[in-house]
Amino acid sequence: MFSKIEAQGMAESNTIIGTGTSIEGSVESSDNLRIEGKLKGIIKTKSKIVLGASAEIEGDIFARNAEILGTVKGKIEVTDLLILGEGCKVHGDIITNKLEIRDGAKFNGDCSMGVKTKEIKLERDNMETPSLMAAN
Repeated sequence: MFSKIEAQGMAESNTIIGTGTSIEGSVESSDNLRIEGKLKGIIKTKSKIVLGASAEIEGDIFARNAEILGTVKGKIEVTDLLILGEGCKVHGDIITNKLEIRDGAKFNGDCSMGVKTKEIKLERDNMETPSLMAAN
């Protein structure tokens, strides 16, 4: 049996793609994401994404908040705060409301700040659940 504290922690789900893992395809989540491995494709989260120092992303990123410590080749759109951490390498355009660039971060591309970005939509947001349609 789980204690109340353990059950509450499990409700705050996070997804981790670890070092040594390679994925080709899109990743979508309503929850926080942490990537330490390699991913080729589009990443969308309605929460926060953290790319660890070993992360290598080839594709676009859409998130509410993001902290980049690894390498990204693609566009990054963040609706709130984007942090480019020490040692990160970003090759692509950035659109964000707020940007923090730490010592040692490398960024090559255009940057638009303070602009209202569109709401992040996940693929499943566009699909209707058949059981709900049958109930109507």
